[in-house]
Amino acid sequence: MITISDAGLSDIKTIQKITNMTWPITYGEILTKEQLDYMLDLIYSDEALTKQIENKEQLFYLISDSESTIGFIGIEHNYNNQAITKIHKIYLLPETQGKGYGKTVFESIEKMALENNSKNLLLNVNRFNTALNFYKKLGFEIKETVDIEIGNGYLMEDYVMGKKL
Repeated sequence: MITISDAGLSDIKTIQKITNMTWPITYGEILTKEQLDYMLDLIYSDEALTKQIENKEQLFYLISDSESTIGFIGIEHNYNNQAITKIHKIYLLPETQGKGYGKTVFESIEKMALENNSKNLLLNVNRFNTALNFYKKLGFEIKETVDIEIGNGYLMEDYVMGKKL
């Protein structure tokens, strides 16, 4: 049984801890250590997370099982003023994989999206991320291939994936 609860400024250290446990495993063979460190600082520094939370750029939630916090999500309803919920961040600790937690979390995101009048879910995934197949199993389809410049000469090489609700 997992629970999903609102996250705020007091949860920044927890979000960072989960990020530091998941990112090297998720992206360690895809990105250079330099790009990984750059992106962690760009997206997950105290300053960056504070801005994202305070400005409500994304709604953050913690994912917990009966014992501890096992992940987090960052979503945005009404993305680009459309009936879309964008999943900006979804990370679960590696030891939770294969237990059905990911599917349960996506069901919860879908429910939140529908409650906020979204008709579609959208997410970006690195083109070399093994989670790509998981998203396809959940009904997401590749809509677009994008290269996003993030500074320092680095690119995020992503697929934009979507799912109708």
